[in-house]
Amino acid sequence: MKTKLIFVAKWIWFVAVVLIGVGFLLSGLSRLDETQPVGADAEGTLTNASSEPAGSAAPRQTESETSISASVRSSADPSPESGAELLPADSLSAVIQQVNRARANQLEQQGLPSSDTADWMAVCRRMSLALVGSGMSLEEIRHLQSLPEATRESVHLQQLFEDPRFHHYWAERWTRFLVGADEGPFVVYRRRRFRHWLAEQIAAGEPYDKIVRELVTAEGLWTDQPEVNFLTVTFDSNDGQPDPIRLAARTSRAFLGMRIDCLQCHNDFLGNVNLGDVTEPREGLQSDFHQLAAFFSSAKTNGLQGIRTGDADYHYQYLDATEETTVEPAVPFAPELLPKQGDARSQLAGWITHPENRQFARAAVVRFWALMFGRSPTDAVDNLPLDEPLPPMLRPIVDDFQVHRDIRRTLEIIARSDAFRLSSRAPFDVTGEHEDAFAVFPLTRLRAEQVAGAIAQAARVKSVDRESSFLVQLMKYGSINDFLKRYGDLGENEFSQDAITIPQRLVMLNGKMLRESSETNPVLNATGHINLFARENGQAIETVYLCVLNRFPSDAERQHFLERWEGTEQRGQAIEDLFWTLANTTEFAWNH
Repeated sequence: MKTKLIFVAKWIWFVAVVLIGVGFLLSGLSRLDETQPVGADAEGTLTNASSEPAGSAAPRQTESETSISASVRSSADPSPESGAELLPADSLSAVIQQVNRARANQLEQQGLPSSDTADWMAVCRRMSLALVGSGMSLEEIRHLQSLPEATRESVHLQQLFEDPRFHHYWAERWTRFLVGADEGPFVVYRRRRFRHWLAEQIAAGEPYDKIVRELVTAEGLWTDQPEVNFLTVTFDSNDGQPDPIRLAARTSRAFLGMRIDCLQCHNDFLGNVNLGDVTEPREGLQSDFHQLAAFFSSAKTNGLQGIRTGDADYHYQYLDATEETTVEPAVPFAPELLPKQGDARSQLAGWITHPENRQFARAAVVRFWALMFGRSPTDAVDNLPLDEPLPPMLRPIVDDFQVHRDIRRTLEIIARSDAFRLSSRAPFDVTGEHEDAFAVFPLTRLRAEQVAGAIAQAARVKSVDRESSFLVQLMKYGSINDFLKRYGDLGENEFSQDAITIPQRLVMLNGKMLRESSETNPVLNATGHINLFARENGQAIETVYLCVLNRFPSDAERQHFLERWEGTEQRGQAIEDLFWTLANTTEFAWNH
């Protein structure tokens, strides 16, 4: 009898654990509240929570409906009627108007037409891809549909800024251009600690110039002071000491947007690097590079104390010289901005971030623009010659950044500009000239981590974030890492627009991540939830489109799949096939 009781007790305990586990996983599927419908209504039906008709493409908005506010509308006429002169010069809307007018004037000068504004779903998808590295979740779409249409874009943008996914995703993007994508030297370099420190700075809203100063002047142990890893990542090329040459090259590219690496070995004979005075530039000299590197020679490794600041002590044998010479620290342009006081690295940090160093602001704005659009507005994100102007629409943003140094403010200006909110489609033939002038939103391939993030998010009804269950987070982390290894990661060269490769296409067609994400798993996957809760086939088709492509199906698309599903006894398999098919479309893999 005792044995039977123990046996029954074990089974009761096992069933209880299973129920608790399932309840924990399913807890994320319920609605947050009555104003934020996510998945199913009280009767188990997937709801629309909006006035958009089921099974039809979202109607194109009028200009008055799609504007975040009336003051954001584009206008080439600076007359009082446009409202521009009624706004404070420092206001966000005033800057956005300047950006829009500059774009409109440029298009008029080039004789190029402009496409219409994209619908709110397309704009919000772009925001999500740029700021958190994935498309919108069904939960987010339903919540936005419950709001007035004119506020959806602005609300979504502000929610993304407060989302920890934004802090961590942008920290990874910054880590790549600050220290690279490799793991670096063993023991003395902690890339993960560095990335988490960056995420904390972004979450706290620290000014960009403050972050840069802390990187350049970092001191301490790489484990205790994560910013020190900006220096220690170069240990492997300089016998356990920070490498001034690599740090000079990284600093000029990341913070100044200038490629002066070639000056390490010789003077610039081809006219590719112009330094000195902006109004009267001169050719770059080998000494320009090594004088910049000399600042970092003051960073010394001091045993258990980590990095400490000492005297600058830099020697180099120039091309055609017979012996080494002592190289004094000096900057390659605008020497009048270099502080007179402080140690070498503090002086360099003060010069880089000086309010009048416009090259610093230019480099930051071009970098942020490229991260938002997926492509650089110039030939290269880190090649901005002193004597070459930026596109006109970027100049007001640079002016504003010089004053505020505010990362989120700059991103909001970009996200609310006409250039970011345009449709990729147009009633005219779109050419490269139209995309370069931002007459349309430029089509760009999603980066590898965006493709993986979009698949992981499409497979879930709710947003996959730090509030998700541990199992969901663990599955996402493992599947994305495996996907990136197979799909291929561009590393620092993340703005390359090379065509998709055959192995990448095969990973999408036959890969484990997409296969598992599309399976009709009733506990974890959106396909399983749709099969359970969508009463009608049309509703199921619509919901799959929202999850994967973040838009409603067109009437023709909806009718096509309704006819194919008619009379099927395997609706779960049909939903799974539709999910897989949409995830393998060009529309899914591109930002548009």
